[in-house]
Amino acid sequence: MDDIIKQLLYSDLGSAQANWAMLAFRILLAIELFRVHGMKKFRGNDGKPEVVPNPLGLPQNLNNLIATISDTIVPVLVILGVFTRLAVLPTIGITAVGYFIVHKNDPIEAKDVPYMYTICFLLLVATGPGSISLDQYLFNHFFNF
Repeated sequence: MDDIIKQLLYSDLGSAQANWAMLAFRILLAIELFRVHGMKKFRGNDGKPEVVPNPLGLPQNLNNLIATISDTIVPVLVILGVFTRLAVLPTIGITAVGYFIVHKNDPIEAKDVPYMYTICFLLLVATGPGSISLDQYLFNHFFNF
């Protein structure tokens, strides 16, 4: 159990410069996701909420809930760096489905956005949020073994 907690929370990238760079990366990535995609969940281009594609055939309310969480709540968690490795999983799912299914037959220009988001969030899964995060604070103060 201790190893799982360490894998989820510990995330020192080795140097102050790398940790500050990851903080900047997290903030900029999360703001862009919320600004461009999260705001559409509340009001689309015509003032109505965005209609979320449902290529997996999930119940529409569940599909909308996952998309809304991944574009509105996940960015806040990413900025704070709280449970980052787990928090980004819904967003990776949404963006990967966008790339592999929704935009499967579209030109590469249409696939670019979900591809880049998927890669960026996979980086956060691999590295964690860095030491300037609530994950690191939680690890150091509650689980440091």
